[in-house]
Amino acid sequence: MGFIDDIEPLEQAAITELNAAGDLAGLDAAKGAWIGPHGKFTALMKQMGSLSKEEKPIAGKALNAAKQKLEAALAARRETLELKAALPKEPTDWTLPGRRHVVGRLHPLTQVTDDIVRAFRKLGFVVADGPEIEDEYHCFDALNTPADHPARDLQDTFYVGKAANAQTPDARPNLLRTHTSSVQIRVMKSQPPPVRIIVPGRVYRRDNADATHNPTFHQIEGLYVDKNVTVGDLKGTVEAVFKDVLGSDVKLRFRPHYFSYTEPSLEIDFTNALVKKLGKDWLEIAGCGMVHPQVFENVGYDPEVWTGWAFGFGIERIAMLRYGITDIRLFYENDTRFLKQF
Repeated sequence: MGFIDDIEPLEQAAITELNAAGDLAGLDAAKGAWIGPHGKFTALMKQMGSLSKEEKPIAGKALNAAKQKLEAALAARRETLELKAALPKEPTDWTLPGRRHVVGRLHPLTQVTDDIVRAFRKLGFVVADGPEIEDEYHCFDALNTPADHPARDLQDTFYVGKAANAQTPDARPNLLRTHTSSVQIRVMKSQPPPVRIIVPGRVYRRDNADATHNPTFHQIEGLYVDKNVTVGDLKGTVEAVFKDVLGSDVKLRFRPHYFSYTEPSLEIDFTNALVKKLGKDWLEIAGCGMVHPQVFENVGYDPEVWTGWAFGFGIERIAMLRYGITDIRLFYENDTRFLKQF
C-alpha cells in the first residue's frame, strides 16, 4: 500500500506550494509542477496501472479526493491573487479630492406618485393597474358615458385601430384610455365587493401642448365600494390624502358638478400657502362623486346593497403646485438641468 501512502504527503505539499504563490504567474507555475501534464501528482496517477485489482478502487478514490482538494485550493488562491492584481499598485491618498458620481434620481412625477400612493396605502387602499390601450366598453360604455358624449369624438380621443375581436367592418376601434377609470370597471368585474383601490397611470387626450395641457399626462383615481359608504367617507379620505401630500394647512371645498359615472358629482377646490403664492384664493384640484347606480349594474353589483365613491386628479397638477412649476411641458422634455433639481 506504499502507493496510497504517498498520496496524502504529495497533496499537502502541493497545497502548500499553491498557497505560497505570490502572483498569478507563480500560481500557474505551481499548477504545472503538480497537476500539469508532467506534474508530480499527474505522474502518481499514471502509476495506477501497476496496482492490483484490490488496490485500484482504494487508490482511485483517494486520488479523486486529493485532486478535488487541489483544484479547490487552486481556485481559491487564484481568486485572491486576481483581487490583489486589481488593486492600485501605489498607495491611495484618501485626502485627495475625488470625482462626484451622480447615480440618478426619481423623476419628479414618480416622486409625487409614490407619495400619493403612500398616503392611500395608510388608509388601506391597494394599487390596481390596467391596459393603456382600451376598448370603448371599459373606457366609456360601462362608465355610463353615452355614444354622443363629446369625449368619444375623434377630436378628443386617440383611436388606434379596429378592436381585435371586431366582427363587422364598422366596428369601433380601440383607443388610448382617456382616464384610469377604465381600470375601476375591470377590477369591479373581476371581484365582488368590497373594493378599495387606487389606480395611478398614464392617460391620453387630444389636447394641444401648452403650459397647462399635454396630450399625455398622469392621473390617479380612488375607488371605494362597500355597504353604507357615504359622501362623508369620500370627504374624509380626500382631506386625509391631500393634507398628507400637500401639507397640513390644506383646506378643501366641494362644489356640485356633473360626471356621467357618479351621482351626485362634485368638484374639489383646495387652498393652502402654495395657492396663495399663485395669487389665487382657490384652485380646482379633483373631481369626485358617489358611483352611479347604473355603473354598479353594468359590472354586476347590486346598487340596493352596495354604495361607493370615486375620485381622481392629475398628478402633474399636484407636482406643479408642490414644486412651483408653471409649465407642464418641462416634465417631458428630459432636460437634466430641470430634472436634477428634484
